Amino acid sequence: MKLVLVSDLHLDSQFSWLGIAGSAAQKRRQNLRETLLRVVRLVQEEQADALLCGGDMYEHDRVTPDTAEFLRSTFASIQPIRVFIAPGNHDWYGSRSVYQQTAWSSNVHLFQTGQLEPVELADGLQLWGAAHCAPAGTPGFLESFRTEGTAVHLALFHGSERGWLTQQGEGKEPHAPFWEHEIEAAGLTHAFLGHYHKAKDGLRHTYPGNPDPLSFGEDGDRGAVVITIDGSGRIVRDRRRVAVTELDDVELDITGCLHQQEIRDRIASELEVRRGFVRLTLHGEINPDLDLRLSDLGAGFPQLDALQVRMGAVKPLYDFEQLASEPTVRGQFVRDVQAAADLSEEQRQRILCMGVRALEGRPDLEVS
Repeated sequence: MKLVLVSDLHLDSQFSWLGIAGSAAQKRRQNLRETLLRVVRLVQEEQADALLCGGDMYEHDRVTPDTAEFLRSTFASIQPIRVFIAPGNHDWYGSRSVYQQTAWSSNVHLFQTGQLEPVELADGLQLWGAAHCAPAGTPGFLESFRTEGTAVHLALFHGSERGWLTQQGEGKEPHAPFWEHEIEAAGLTHAFLGHYHKAKDGLRHTYPGNPDPLSFGEDGDRGAVVITIDGSGRIVRDRRRVAVTELDDVELDITGCLHQQEIRDRIASELEVRRGFVRLTLHGEINPDLDLRLSDLGAGFPQLDALQVRMGAVKPLYDFEQLASEPTVRGQFVRDVQAAADLSEEQRQRILCMGVRALEGRPDLEVS
């Protein structure tokens, strides 16, 4: 038996957290569709028996009729290969959901309740699936759940393995939470999951991760997972990259730059071979008189779909020892801050830079 697992595509995402809008955001949304097309091509090329969708395939609050038809026709195009969908907290199943309002092809099976229910994949091989029926508050699917019989039992659902929740970054909510040991205790050989955007191959569970990058800072392998199951229930996993989007985080040292054009030249050199969506973080020590306006630095790179420039640890090259020797208000300020015993070195440098800029009458007081 061969299966392909995908989850957390998030079609129709707004992408406001990327700091992009308009045509750039539309390009990202189109890339998500093309990623799903790559997934179904992979299913066909691998001659898989089924495609497993672990939830959050679209955004309920933003999904359009066009996206609903795209999903319907895409899954119909691979008939008779079966498609199993376990709705998540973003694409939850309900009377107003795309899942209920769309006339799906006969090869699509939607899990529609908050209880794990079985479907036979093959003789002696059962798949248990469940759905989120609300955007929040779904309890763990494995609570009080036990399989019966001698078949190999697999599960497909959207949920939060509690032991790995802290690895997902800030703001990741626990939906349908469970502990890893509950999988075996429930009589399941393996659980195929959605929700976490970081991929993970656990002993008895698999998170494929979001197949196309959704935000800057994502790392590690992600994509679709080709799963082979032998007669004994032994599982072999093979991750495949299916992403369309190029999303790069770039660090750039601008130490020694005396004017804005020097910074632009360094940016141009760094970005010359890059494509797609780039977040550029500046750091270094620069001429204190340099007019550093981020809005002026992000324009003029047509080879990119979008460029986001942000300040990292950028410090002006003030000679505070020399400033401290001045018989001026500025000199006294520097001496007072240098003498303060309750400041860390980072706090001291930040206060010195902001204070000197304020005494110079500059509007750009904030220091990274």
